Amino acid sequence: MKARETVIAHGHPLIRGTHPTTFEVTTEEELTIYGDCIIAVGADKGAADLSSGFRDVLSMEGATLTTRLVCRDLTIEVHSSGGRGITLEHPTDLVWRRSPFCCGRTMGTGADFVARTLPRELIHYLREGAIIQVEMEADSPG
Repeated sequence: MKARETVIAHGHPLIRGTHPTTFEVTTEEELTIYGDCIIAVGADKGAADLSSGFRDVLSMEGATLTTRLVCRDLTIEVHSSGGRGITLEHPTDLVWRRSPFCCGRTMGTGADFVARTLPRELIHYLREGAIIQVEMEADSPG
């Protein structure tokens, strides 16, 4: 089974993209220097806004998530895992994690990119306020 979602957000001058274990996209418009995992703000959807079909596929055991971060001339593909711990209940945040930790904000675990490892060119574009399209495809063996 497959399900797709797209989230549109934009950058902010305070984006640092230096967090070593996660990256985040949020519907919130404001950002402080302490939000070093946040790569985009003003998203048109939080985790709770994603479709029930997407949520169902991503929360199946063995599910995978392919996320494409599309910004200007860049496309970065991020691979992570879904599973039973993925609930997508948070109203504002979407978080990709390197660790297996899950909460209502978690989109995927075991992510092969985190804020610190994303291309610096992407972070530069986002500091300039560029628009980013977050294309997500959940795939489940069931």
